Amino acid sequence: MAFRGLYEHSLDSKDRLTVPSRFRAALSDGVVLSKGFDPCVWVHTTEEFERLSDRFLSPHSPFGRDARQLRRRFHGGSFDEKLDSAGRIHVPGPLIEHAGLSGACVVVGTGEYLEIWNVEAWAKQEAELDASAP
Repeated sequence: MAFRGLYEHSLDSKDRLTVPSRFRAALSDGVVLSKGFDPCVWVHTTEEFERLSDRFLSPHSPFGRDARQLRRRFHGGSFDEKLDSAGRIHVPGPLIEHAGLSGACVVVGTGEYLEIWNVEAWAKQEAELDASAP
Protein backbone atom coordinates (compact mmCIF):
# COMPACT_ATOMS: atom_id res chain seq x y z
CA MET A 1 0.00 0.00 0.00
CA ALA A 2 1.22 3.49 -0.79
CA PHE A 3 0.87 6.00 2.03
CA ARG A 4 -0.49 9.28 0.66
CA GLY A 5 -2.11 12.44 1.97
CA LEU A 6 -2.00 14.82 4.95
CA TYR A 7 -3.94 14.17 8.13
CA GLU A 8 -4.23 16.16 11.34
CA HIS A 9 -4.32 14.17 14.56
CA SER A 10 -3.25 14.80 18.14
CA LEU A 11 -1.10 13.06 20.70
CA ASP A 12 -3.22 12.17 23.70
CA SER A 13 -2.16 12.42 27.36
CA LYS A 14 -0.54 8.94 27.11
CA ASP A 15 1.52 9.87 24.02
CA ARG A 16 -0.67 7.89 21.65
CA LEU A 17 -1.51 9.03 18.14
CA THR A 18 -4.53 7.83 16.20
CA VAL A 19 -3.45 6.39 12.87
CA PRO A 20 -5.60 7.51 9.93
CA SER A 21 -8.21 4.79 9.45
CA ARG A 22 -7.30 4.09 5.82
CA PHE A 23 -3.80 2.92 6.90
CA ARG A 24 -4.69 0.74 9.88
CA ALA A 25 -5.01 -2.54 7.98
CA ALA A 26 -1.58 -2.05 6.37
CA LEU A 27 -0.05 -1.39 9.80
CA SER A 28 -1.96 -4.05 11.74
CA ASP A 29 1.00 -6.46 11.90
CA GLY A 30 3.11 -3.88 13.72
CA VAL A 31 5.10 -0.77 13.00
CA VAL A 32 8.57 0.56 13.53
CA LEU A 33 8.76 4.17 14.66
CA SER A 34 12.10 5.87 14.10
CA LYS A 35 13.85 9.22 14.05
CA GLY A 36 13.49 10.83 10.67
CA PHE A 37 16.48 12.66 9.23
CA ASP A 38 14.27 15.77 9.43
CA PRO A 39 12.53 16.75 12.70
CA CYS A 40 9.81 14.13 12.30
CA VAL A 41 9.01 10.53 13.21
CA TRP A 42 9.00 7.87 10.51
CA VAL A 43 6.34 5.14 10.68
CA HIS A 44 7.21 2.01 8.67
CA THR A 45 5.59 -1.36 8.48
CA THR A 46 7.92 -3.84 10.15
CA GLU A 47 8.46 -5.52 6.78
CA GLU A 48 9.37 -2.25 5.02
CA PHE A 49 11.75 -1.26 7.83
CA GLU A 50 13.57 -4.58 7.46
CA ARG A 51 13.81 -4.12 3.68
CA LEU A 52 15.24 -0.64 4.20
CA SER A 53 17.79 -1.97 6.66
CA ASP A 54 18.76 -4.85 4.37
CA ARG A 55 19.08 -2.59 1.35
CA PHE A 56 21.06 0.26 2.87
CA LEU A 57 22.80 -1.07 5.98
CA SER A 58 23.56 -4.74 5.39
CA PRO A 59 25.98 -4.17 2.49
CA HIS A 60 28.26 -2.09 4.73
CA SER A 61 30.83 -3.74 6.95
CA PRO A 62 30.37 -3.15 10.68
CA PHE A 63 34.15 -2.67 10.79
CA GLY A 64 33.77 0.77 9.18
CA ARG A 65 33.15 3.71 11.52
CA ASP A 66 30.56 5.40 9.26
CA ALA A 67 28.60 2.15 8.92
CA ARG A 68 28.56 1.64 12.69
CA GLN A 69 27.37 5.19 13.27
CA LEU A 70 24.60 4.86 10.69
CA ARG A 71 23.48 1.55 12.23
CA ARG A 72 23.38 3.16 15.69
CA ARG A 73 21.39 6.11 14.38
CA PHE A 74 19.03 3.91 12.38
CA HIS A 75 18.37 1.11 14.87
CA GLY A 76 19.10 2.93 18.14
CA GLY A 77 16.46 5.54 17.30
CA SER A 78 13.83 2.94 16.35
CA PHE A 79 11.03 1.37 18.36
CA ASP A 80 8.69 -1.54 17.62
CA GLU A 81 5.04 -0.75 18.34
CA LYS A 82 1.59 -2.20 17.67
CA LEU A 83 -1.70 -0.48 17.00
CA ASP A 84 -4.09 -0.76 19.91
CA SER A 85 -7.77 -1.70 19.53
CA ALA A 86 -8.63 1.97 18.83
CA GLY A 87 -6.06 2.27 16.03
CA ARG A 88 -3.54 4.26 18.05
CA ILE A 89 0.23 3.90 18.33
CA HIS A 90 2.31 4.89 21.32
CA VAL A 91 5.05 7.36 20.39
CA PRO A 92 8.11 6.87 22.65
CA GLY A 93 9.55 9.88 24.49
CA PRO A 94 12.83 10.10 22.55
CA LEU A 95 10.88 10.39 19.29
CA ILE A 96 8.50 12.98 20.73
CA GLU A 97 11.53 15.01 21.77
CA HIS A 98 13.28 14.55 18.41
CA ALA A 99 10.26 15.82 16.44
CA GLY A 100 9.06 18.39 19.00
CA LEU A 101 5.64 16.75 19.14
CA SER A 102 2.89 17.84 21.51
CA GLY A 103 -0.82 18.08 20.98
CA ALA A 104 -1.73 18.59 17.34
CA CYS A 105 0.39 16.73 14.78
CA VAL A 106 0.40 16.29 11.02
CA VAL A 107 0.65 12.78 9.58
CA VAL A 108 2.16 12.89 6.08
CA GLY A 109 2.09 10.02 3.61
CA THR A 110 5.40 9.68 1.78
CA GLY A 111 4.82 6.57 -0.29
CA GLU A 112 6.58 3.72 1.55
CA TYR A 113 6.07 5.18 5.02
CA LEU A 114 4.35 7.88 7.07
CA GLU A 115 5.90 10.85 8.81
CA ILE A 116 4.60 12.52 11.98
CA TRP A 117 5.37 16.24 12.24
CA ASN A 118 4.85 19.03 14.72
CA VAL A 119 2.23 21.33 13.15
CA GLU A 120 4.50 24.40 13.05
CA ALA A 121 7.50 22.46 11.74
CA TRP A 122 5.32 20.96 9.01
CA ALA A 123 4.04 24.41 8.01
CA LYS A 124 7.65 25.59 7.54
CA GLN A 125 8.54 22.41 5.63
CA GLU A 126 5.51 22.74 3.39
CA ALA A 127 6.31 26.41 2.65
CA GLU A 128 9.87 25.40 1.69
CA LEU A 129 8.53 22.62 -0.55
CA ASP A 130 6.09 25.00 -2.26
CA ALA A 131 8.76 27.69 -2.72
CA SER A 132 11.26 25.27 -4.29
CA ALA A 133 8.84 23.35 -6.49
CA PRO A 134 9.73 23.60 -10.18
